[in-house]
Amino acid sequence: MPLEEGLLELLVGCFSFVMGMAILTIVIIWFRNKRYTAAYVWTVLHLLLFSTSIFFILNAVSFNYQHPMASEENSFNIGVSGVIWFSSLICLIIGIFKFSKSKEQV
Repeated sequence: MPLEEGLLELLVGCFSFVMGMAILTIVIIWFRNKRYTAAYVWTVLHLLLFSTSIFFILNAVSFNYQHPMASEENSFNIGVSGVIWFSSLICLIIGIFKFSKSKEQV
């Protein structure tokens, strides 16, 4: 799909910055509070899987639309992105569950 010049680089740069800051924040909080280790692991795993999902979506968006197999490649990339995104949400739900379970035991 045709995009404006430099848009893909801007998307990648901004997304990488935001996700990097989110992961860094979670890791810093994790080291300050080692009590909820399992919950932090699941949360970081969620962010890493979500970033991988975005990678596949950006590959689909930036794929050469004049390629003979463009439709198939885009469909595959979107499908893989969806599966990875679903997996990341499962990790997030488990992480939230671990946080709430840990607080009940206090």
